[in-house]
Amino acid sequence: MAGSPLIGAVVAQLAFWVLLVLGIVNGVLTKLRAAIFLCLWLSGYIGLPWIAWWTGPFVTSWVAVLDIALVFIVFKGDVRLT
Repeated sequence: MAGSPLIGAVVAQLAFWVLLVLGIVNGVLTKLRAAIFLCLWLSGYIGLPWIAWWTGPFVTSWVAVLDIALVFIVFKGDVRLT
């Protein structure tokens, strides 16, 4: 199954891992903060589909929220487009 939802899910997952590594390399994320984000990611990745069969698609939204929080932490604010 290919399409916009699948591409969005892949981009969200890829952005999470890139932002997490970027934060660790730059020293913005301590080991504790990185572990917290990993636990939050893991709880959404495993926990959401376990709640009910229809909550599985919410994993992408959960990872997107984590991405937004990581962008604010790593870049110390929102990313400027202009």
